[in-house]
Amino acid sequence: MTAPTTPDMVLLCYCSCPDAASAQAIATALIDERLAACVSRLPGISSTYRWQGTVTTDSEELLLVKTTAARFDALKARLLQLHPYELPELIAVPVNFGHTVYLDWVRQAVGD
Repeated sequence: MTAPTTPDMVLLCYCSCPDAASAQAIATALIDERLAACVSRLPGISSTYRWQGTVTTDSEELLLVKTTAARFDALKARLLQLHPYELPELIAVPVNFGHTVYLDWVRQAVGD
């Protein structure tokens, strides 16, 4: 089920990366191409998951990507193109509340 969105709705997207180099490459591309207003990198996370029948724990770096619903499909396509994982995590959460001036800045930063 997907939540109703408007094109100017700000989204907070989560994406885990295997290392700092891939996280930085993705972050830089998303900013350079105006697909994201800001990408925050959180190093040193530990993810435990089941993959191809085996439970695995890996060190990762988490990206917190700020964008809009209007830019999400292009962001998703670019992220999937750049990401080294076979099945990258990409979860977008609508921002229902926030500092209005910051949210307006996000919209402006990814606009044309």
